[in-house]
Amino acid sequence: MLDVKKIQAAINMISADKKILKEKLVSIIESAIKTAYKKDYWNKDENVNVTFDVESWELEISVEKTIVKEVKDSSLEISFEELWDSAEDYKEWDVIEIDVTDDVVNSDGDIFGRIASQAARQVVIQKIWDTEKEKIYELFKDKQWEVVNMRVDLVEWWKIIFDYNWNQVILPKSEQVSRDSYVPDQRFYVYIAEVINSENLSPKVILSRKRKELVPAIFAEYVPEIGEDVVNIDKVVRHPWTKTKLLVSSNYEEIDPAWTLIGQKWMRVKSVMEELSWEKIDIIPNSDDIREIVKRALTPATVVSVEIIEEEERLIAYIVPWDRAKAVWRNWVNVNLASELIWYKISIEEIEAKEIEDNRE
Repeated sequence: MLDVKKIQAAINMISADKKILKEKLVSIIESAIKTAYKKDYWNKDENVNVTFDVESWELEISVEKTIVKEVKDSSLEISFEELWDSAEDYKEWDVIEIDVTDDVVNSDGDIFGRIASQAARQVVIQKIWDTEKEKIYELFKDKQWEVVNMRVDLVEWWKIIFDYNWNQVILPKSEQVSRDSYVPDQRFYVYIAEVINSENLSPKVILSRKRKELVPAIFAEYVPEIGEDVVNIDKVVRHPWTKTKLLVSSNYEEIDPAWTLIGQKWMRVKSVMEELSWEKIDIIPNSDDIREIVKRALTPATVVSVEIIEEEERLIAYIVPWDRAKAVWRNWVNVNLASELIWYKISIEEIEAKEIEDNRE
């Protein structure tokens, strides 16, 4: 027996919890009832009509049948004899609707069997999930490649669930950064990496805290000169949770792009670093002189000179012996990021004390 009151309660609860319109849920329930009815009567070709009035909570279920003189398929056809006194109002091949609501709702028998009930439940679950994804897509379709400040709603072992305008959005494990400490009610800037909706794929929004584009996007929140096209972030390379390097420039000679991003008393860059759980950030002025970029990219090491080997697309950075650890940093991260920044492989060589004196002279 179909319990209409339970359906009503479920619609009210899901609508409040998932922020889905009741009308949308009613449409899903109607579809599920159609699926269940066809499953129970083993006829997928039967045309079933279901109407669930959200105001009165009245359910109407009918099946369409074609009037014939001789019935060959009772699930799709009905004879004049079965119409009794109403037969004179119709002619052969007319299609009529037969109300079966009472059979489904009021019967003491198990009209909807176990298979039908499972089918209905799966339809409802899938449709609600699809509806949620469509709703999330609509929220983010104009925000791709932007950062959005969100609140952590729930922490699970493989995903972080953020709240955005009372909607739940998932940050998957693959896009998380281990340095981040996710705690309910804490807020994070999250990068909207991809917003997908196509014929072959269901709506999908991919959030990220790991991608390198997150860093310049957060800087844009703190440095208005970026949005005003006064300062440009020309390139970004990142080793998530460890270090990021930015190559910056300005459209105005009198503007120092690096110090614009750093800010007075280092306040701007510190704000961004805090948003990234104190990931280190190197800001390097862009230059036509690749040697100058390399020297700045390998800080805090002191680079005495740079030799470029064009045919091999590599260069050698000569450093003072006691600065080797500073140049390579942890697991060669500093050198690798510097190489990625300039598209040249960088070799580190220590310079002899005598050569240091010669360079000074």
